[in-house]
Amino acid sequence: MGSLKVQLKPAVEKDLRKIPQKILSRILEAIEGLGQDPFPPQTLKLIDADRLYRLRVGEYRVIYEVETQLGAVIVHHVRHRGEAYRSL
Repeated sequence: MGSLKVQLKPAVEKDLRKIPQKILSRILEAIEGLGQDPFPPQTLKLIDADRLYRLRVGEYRVIYEVETQLGAVIVHHVRHRGEAYRSL
């Protein structure tokens, strides 16, 4: 599929501020990796959302969509697993 541009929605910056430093680097690394492989093995398509996927990083979930026409991965949320699916 090639390299895709990773775009973060404004809400992601707010989400990232709430995450402890020790897991934050793993999450950022996983988000960057989505540009090279938008569907890593631990990715699942969300059933109730048309184009959204989730990536599991420890107890946190990265909610994103892949826009192949734009050549981009758009990250919508990065939240703890208990809160990740509430606003979808």
